[in-house]
Amino acid sequence: MRYNESMTERQMQILAAIIEEYAEVASPVGSVTLAKLFGVSSATIRSEMAKLEEYGFISQPHTSAGRIPTDKGYRFYVNAITEAQFNEVPKLDRGARAIEARVSTHGDRADRAIRSAVDSLVELTQNLGLATIGDELYLSGIGNLFSQPEFMQGDHVQAVARLLDNLEPWLREAAPNEPLNVYIGSENPIGKTSGASLIISRFRSPYSDNSYIGVLGPTRQSYGKVMRLVRHAGAMLEEVL
Repeated sequence: MRYNESMTERQMQILAAIIEEYAEVASPVGSVTLAKLFGVSSATIRSEMAKLEEYGFISQPHTSAGRIPTDKGYRFYVNAITEAQFNEVPKLDRGARAIEARVSTHGDRADRAIRSAVDSLVELTQNLGLATIGDELYLSGIGNLFSQPEFMQGDHVQAVARLLDNLEPWLREAAPNEPLNVYIGSENPIGKTSGASLIISRFRSPYSDNSYIGVLGPTRQSYGKVMRLVRHAGAMLEEVL
């Protein structure tokens, strides 16, 4: 796993723990929680956190003693996951099998297969699911998106809405060409202040060689799981269609 030259393995693990814990509980992660997890003192964790803050990987919201990941921290973590997933044999977990079961029943109808894959992603990730079907953008689970604590505030909601409004023309224009593309927070081409992550997979379908399926949710994500499911959904559709 590649990391910042001066970053230790333990700092890397603490960053991962902060990201995973924050994805779970949606509130800043404190040193006491991490001290229990790593079996070291809170003071040790605090000094490691200070280093991670120096690198720009975590930040401290004004009202809290805990820390939350920054977009830079998420990007670092996602790059490490991408490298790890790329080198491992893909595991078919329960979620991947659920997508497979639903998609394979619609092999003769491309539009239904794509919709059922999106609906599965919505259920499994609790994000908004999206896919291109010909010249249309199919969206499902908008309620999931706006029930996230991050998107209760007006400015975030507007930025996410702007992102959704412009997503289809942007996908056509940019045509992201990796099997899996991850745009975190400010990396998003539109709605940079939305605090949202877009995770999409490109696949070949009867409609186009550049069809897309993916999810849009808060930057607070279980990236390993979500990336694996999105990539699997794209691969599965390509196989069935």
